Amino acid sequence: MDSKAFLNWSTGKDAAYALYTLQSTKEYNVIRLMTTVNKSFGRVSMHGIREEVLYRQAASLGLPIDIVYLTETLSLHEYETIITKQLIVYKSEGICNSVYGDILLEDLKIFREQQLQRLAIQGVFPLWNMNTKLLVEEMVNVGIKAIVVCVNEQFLDKSFVGRIVDHQFIADLPEGVDPCGENGEFHTFVFDGPMFQKRVPFEIGEIVYKTYDAPKQCNQEEIHHYGFWFLDIL
Repeated sequence: MDSKAFLNWSTGKDAAYALYTLQSTKEYNVIRLMTTVNKSFGRVSMHGIREEVLYRQAASLGLPIDIVYLTETLSLHEYETIITKQLIVYKSEGICNSVYGDILLEDLKIFREQQLQRLAIQGVFPLWNMNTKLLVEEMVNVGIKAIVVCVNEQFLDKSFVGRIVDHQFIADLPEGVDPCGENGEFHTFVFDGPMFQKRVPFEIGEIVYKTYDAPKQCNQEEIHHYGFWFLDIL
């Protein structure tokens, strides 16, 4: 199978380390990035990174980036249709491998693979099932620089927003919080590391608080909404 691949780029540390891993092993040749962006706000889904900052990241990585725009009221069927259109483009260009920075979420992995299989595209998960404590420590050790741009208040308080992911940050995480934030506890913006040609220029903006309705299937009836702290990266 052709080794050409595209990377599902979240702007965060896990996607960055997945790229670093593949560039180190040379098993797959990542030639493009793909990112989903909220069409209404021009920001990366969940991470909240501005579109213009996203382009700076891609330029520093030396890779072209494709942006897939999504709306807030998108149904699962609509989401699959939009993503499939982009996958068809990649397949027509001979890109038959889709890379993800996923680590532990089995349901999400199965969902991705089922969508890819319809087009005979292979899902590549270089970080899959790794020990997240050892993994995040390795990220720090190899020189990946990331700043926390979003925290879920169910797990972390506002003080964690804007912190650099380093060994002290890892040590300060409360018990029960995944060291990589794999359960959505926090999200990051990566701005430097061995995969970058140069450090991504950015400035720190304000910290804002936003709430989202709890999923209907949520078993905890007392939870009506989820609160998140976001750091604006300028």
